[in-house]
Amino acid sequence: MIITGIFLALLGLAFGSFADAIAWRLHTKRNFTTDRSECEHCHDKLGPLDLIPVLSWLFLQGKCRYCKKPISPLAPFTEATMAILFALSYMYWPLGFSSWQGDVLFGLWLVYLIVLGILFVYDVRWQLLPDKLVYPLVALSFVDAAIQISLHGGGVAAYAAQVVLGAVAMAGVYGVLYVVSQGRWVGFGDVKLAIFIGAVLGWEKTLLVLMLANIIGLLVVAPGLITGKLTPKSHVPFGPFMIIAFVIAGLFGDTMIHWYLHAFVLV
Repeated sequence: MIITGIFLALLGLAFGSFADAIAWRLHTKRNFTTDRSECEHCHDKLGPLDLIPVLSWLFLQGKCRYCKKPISPLAPFTEATMAILFALSYMYWPLGFSSWQGDVLFGLWLVYLIVLGILFVYDVRWQLLPDKLVYPLVALSFVDAAIQISLHGGGVAAYAAQVVLGAVAMAGVYGVLYVVSQGRWVGFGDVKLAIFIGAVLGWEKTLLVLMLANIIGLLVVAPGLITGKLTPKSHVPFGPFMIIAFVIAGLFGDTMIHWYLHAFVLV
């Protein structure tokens, strides 16, 4: 178990670096496979010693080796976070590894983490959730829901309920917010991402995501409003809050809901 966890952490480091690079290449319309990584400022090609996850940023003191301009700390943050999430996902995978469904869904989960990592970086930097990434997630969520139904038992009706109720629980709320605010409060990309979240997690955990995303958003935004760094008109991307909440609910949602029911409802 320890060896597997270490392997997945190293894999997460590599994919964290990949997520940051792909976000930039997607934004600049570079080729994903043939173009080499380069400094965003001076455009010098980066060598192997510049691309070691986390360590290169630390050794270079957060600056480009060539032009000495600062490298965003978002890069090592994404790499380290992805490493931690890959290891934690293995340690706390709620479905276990005693069935083929659990194994396949874990593989899908790792794919979600990678794509969501790219979306996280992209939304933080450029306030957008690209359809090129969101639509494949939505498509995979339907596959995910079908596998979960086969794991827990149920037919077409159960599958439809899983997808529809889950999607409506969150996408419906954000869809209303999008229409009412004319896109000022949440973007349409958030609505599409909510469909993915709802189909994967089902309606109960989706409600948990809805609550957590807003709490996390409040904790992040409130200090900025208090200090004056943000105003009520400041644009703060909501996608990262949804992504963080999705990961928490996906790994620990059952435990959190069970605790809540026994602490506040079933007493």
